[in-house]
Amino acid sequence: MPDPTRGTRRLDRKLGAITAGRYTPGDFVIADAKDADMAFGLTSAGPSRAGSARYRTRGDFLGDMRALVAQGELDIMLTSASNGERLAQDDSLGDMTLAVRGNDSTDIWNSRGGRYPGVPSRPFRTADLTAVRPFCDLVLYSMTFNNDLDYDLATLEAYNGFRREAAALGIRHFLEVFNPNAPAGLAEVGAFVNDSITRALAGVTGAQRPLFLKVAYNGPEALAELAGYDPALVVGILGGSAGTTRDTFELLRQAERHGARVALFGRKIQRAESQLDLVALMRPVLRDELSPADAVRLYHDALAQAEIAPHRELEADLEVTDPVLRAG
Repeated sequence: MPDPTRGTRRLDRKLGAITAGRYTPGDFVIADAKDADMAFGLTSAGPSRAGSARYRTRGDFLGDMRALVAQGELDIMLTSASNGERLAQDDSLGDMTLAVRGNDSTDIWNSRGGRYPGVPSRPFRTADLTAVRPFCDLVLYSMTFNNDLDYDLATLEAYNGFRREAAALGIRHFLEVFNPNAPAGLAEVGAFVNDSITRALAGVTGAQRPLFLKVAYNGPEALAELAGYDPALVVGILGGSAGTTRDTFELLRQAERHGARVALFGRKIQRAESQLDLVALMRPVLRDELSPADAVRLYHDALAQAEIAPHRELEADLEVTDPVLRAG
């Protein structure tokens, strides 16, 4: 199995340029969040393309990952520990960085018929870092604050323990902070999340700080505020629900313009008709070579050429449906 720390990977080169103040759109980090099996279980790979009520298999899910790795457009492939181990055994990642989800707090437990996402998040971790370290040196850790002292205190205490363990093993991490899933009396979500992140990291010294953040896009002002506060802390955005194809490209464009330097898209990639064609159009959008609308049109042209039926007609897929993106 390959040494995950061998050589300088593309991700590290890009983060180095960003934190040194030399950012160009070519340094923007794109990650595919293929860790949905830690949240949605059996349905993570999406509906079967055969038109039945069945879902695609773990083999299909791994096949999607391998195809995207081979394409070479992504900087990070984020997976569960079990699937990350399988990819590492392929010895085909090159200078792409493998990352695995380091914890699975209760707010991401999205089993069919379950109610866990509707109650305040509690910390939990399935992954054993000592078992992960031989094939991967980067993990995602997620937290959710709900303005509830007991739950939020438990969340922070668990993060403290994780950081110490990861540092002792030589494992780096990036930090995902979700919007509150069951908030207690909150009006300004973006401001609350920004303050919660900044406060939580204020007491964390360099050896245990996250490489970058993964947060929801709460509009241009909230993102610019967080990204501008500390240039040494790289801010990334998460994709959220699948939405339209225009939503995907619009989120990428707006987030980059307001300070994000990383995008981690899960369902936006996984639920696309052609994951490879969607990802191939992201960097031209970031470089201002294509508008989000033009990227949608080219994407539909690619689907037509491949004889893949689109989920929506072109005009519907050109709509911006996310209210936060419409406001931006």
